[in-house]
Amino acid sequence: MAKAICKTCKMVYETAKKGKCPFCDSGLKHAFEFKNSDAYLKKKIPRVLEQRKKTGLEGLVGGLEAVIINTEPNRQKSTVNELLRFTGLEFYHAFQDSDFKTCVLKSRGSADFLVRSRIHQANPFLKVNRFPKSKILPNTRLETLVFAATDLEKYVSIQKSGGIKFLTKDIIKTSNYSFIQTNPSALTGNSIGFIQWKKDKGNYIDSPDKILDWHFDQPKKPHLKNIGFLDHAATRVEAEDRDAAIIEFMELTSYSFDFAIYVKPLNSITNVARLTASDFAMVFTSGISPYLNDKSSGPTEKFLHHYGRRVHHLAFRTKHIEDTFTAIKKDGMGFLIELVGSPAEGLKQTFTQPSKNTFLVNEYIHRYGSFDGFFTKSNVTLLTAATDKQ
Repeated sequence: MAKAICKTCKMVYETAKKGKCPFCDSGLKHAFEFKNSDAYLKKKIPRVLEQRKKTGLEGLVGGLEAVIINTEPNRQKSTVNELLRFTGLEFYHAFQDSDFKTCVLKSRGSADFLVRSRIHQANPFLKVNRFPKSKILPNTRLETLVFAATDLEKYVSIQKSGGIKFLTKDIIKTSNYSFIQTNPSALTGNSIGFIQWKKDKGNYIDSPDKILDWHFDQPKKPHLKNIGFLDHAATRVEAEDRDAAIIEFMELTSYSFDFAIYVKPLNSITNVARLTASDFAMVFTSGISPYLNDKSSGPTEKFLHHYGRRVHHLAFRTKHIEDTFTAIKKDGMGFLIELVGSPAEGLKQTFTQPSKNTFLVNEYIHRYGSFDGFFTKSNVTLLTAATDKQ
């Protein structure tokens, strides 16, 4: 049965009790079949931007500083080894605080990677991890995207007055930084973190923390130098949450919705939010219409049904992508698709098989010369289709 959206209360539902909306009791004449378009976003976005200025939020949040990937404790070291083997990241150190064991990985010009596992702390992400194919690793996901903040006290005060909930009552203050993160989003499953550095930017170790005697063999492979910074991350959200998820992200950061690519045959939309053309971009992928079944709903909604809302892939800017692709494949990485795109089209891309440690897919992307677009519809179509193999 097709889903409908009530024109009165905007709730999406599959069935109507006695010919009425099950949420607000409006008659069926007020309902229409739910399908995404950009109409609502185009109306709402100017209001969000104006509200950011009005409340004083504009300029308080900058670009991406780090991503936090939580793993099962027995897979943490395997995850670090995997990232070192198939990206340009380098291991810096590992440390333990009261709640986590954390490995810090870095790459020049890129957001840092914090790969960690919980020690005793309860997992606030557990609910969004329990889906048919993700429940086997119930503590595993890319949990938090951490953005730079210039005045965290002011930011938190404004957001709390607007009803935003954070995982901790107060800002966490260390000798080197102040930090806070939101509760996991009901729309994306992601938490958005904010960090304000005091002196030594990029140093996450506080004085009470214990340095761990963990060492990893750094692969000495020339092709890894071709894999650079984190270009974008793509979160998959359900069709009916697409607009709200983009707006929520805009309300929490200084990013703005840029454009969307519709792939109608695959029931999929790729939406891009950017800070500037040169910064890390946030991508949201959803269905055009909601999930009905695996056969008819397309790979995006199928993924959501089996894995839940979560970051699907991380894209790394890659030089000499043909040689790098060949070398990574020779080193044992499986791929969902061969390289797609060309210099004439402006870019080449590929998707790896999902990691058995994190569920994350690596994307390697090369942008050619003066190409001023972000994606091409042909590449998006081919890459989206490839994810059906998951």
